[in-house]
Amino acid sequence: MVTRTGAPGRREQILREAARLFAERGFHGVGVDEIGAAVGISGPGLYRHFAGKDAMLAELLVGISGQLLTGAKRRLAEADGVAGPMAVLDSLIEGHIDFALDDRPLITLHDRELDRLRDSDRKLVRQLQRQYVELWVEALCAAYPGLAEPAARSAVHSVFGLLNSTPHLGRPGSLPGRATTAALLHRMARGAFAAAAAG
Repeated sequence: MVTRTGAPGRREQILREAARLFAERGFHGVGVDEIGAAVGISGPGLYRHFAGKDAMLAELLVGISGQLLTGAKRRLAEADGVAGPMAVLDSLIEGHIDFALDDRPLITLHDRELDRLRDSDRKLVRQLQRQYVELWVEALCAAYPGLAEPAARSAVHSVFGLLNSTPHLGRPGSLPGRATTAALLHRMARGAFAAAAAG
């Protein structure tokens, strides 16, 4: 019997394994029974937590977009009046690097499966992403006052492409180490922004 206190942990476990399996084999290449087996419950037992695979996919993709936006807002609020514009930008970069290194299956999932969402869920993902981008654009323009907003927006999207390339960096064990990889990504993001401002 699943208790209320145990349910969130179980849901998170199901979502984590679903993301991994969907990223490895594609949404249609994974059955409910396989997801259930990965978390130690029967396939039909998953329906106590989710209406089906479509609901899992929606929660994963809407959820991560919402988490990125919430995390960025929190970082901006913590820095308000305390940190300079460049430190604020660094904080945003660090937050996105954490996502890029720790949630690599979700990046793959977003790239491959976003179009499988219902229109309403896909629109929500896009809305959350636009809000996230605009927070970055504002921070980037504050850090580089001479940078025009359209150029800043292009630079932000380009840096997201750079940071979200982590699923293509090889297997997790083949990377030089999390701290080293994070520092490299941070330097590259800062370099890309500086290049955009210099142009």
